[in-house]
Amino acid sequence: MERHGHMDMDDILAAIDEVAEMSSDALSVAAPALAARLLGLGEAILERWLEAHGREPTSEKVEGFRLLALHRQAARGAPSFNACRESCRELVYRYNHVVLDPAHPETADRLRLAAMVARHLALFIAGKLEVAGLGDFCCSSRPLRQADARSTSPNPQ
Repeated sequence: MERHGHMDMDDILAAIDEVAEMSSDALSVAAPALAARLLGLGEAILERWLEAHGREPTSEKVEGFRLLALHRQAARGAPSFNACRESCRELVYRYNHVVLDPAHPETADRLRLAAMVARHLALFIAGKLEVAGLGDFCCSSRPLRQADARSTSPNPQ
């Protein structure tokens, strides 16, 4: 699987968007490689979280996937981090769909869905890195919205 080095979150998001914006024909032709790329970008997202918390990202696998092992490692000691567990599992599910049947007529749509899930994961982790406690309300950005509402309110309390 392709390693993504030390890409910052903006680079990761740009790489995800690049896949999401490809034509259906381009997605279908390179389907397994693109699925692996999105899975690798998911790993890079979780690596950023672990590195930001002074932890060495694992090379282990859970259920055959490093992404799931990285999520397990990242969730230790951070219960709110479990909010993105389903996003990680969904990315693995989308990867499997594409790799197990790359000639399926819905392969391009499956890759676009995988890109959307990877983007969701990136935004969630970026938000958690930016605002401590984000995720206490599942994938909600309530703390960000509350802060934004206070700063734009005409009558702050």
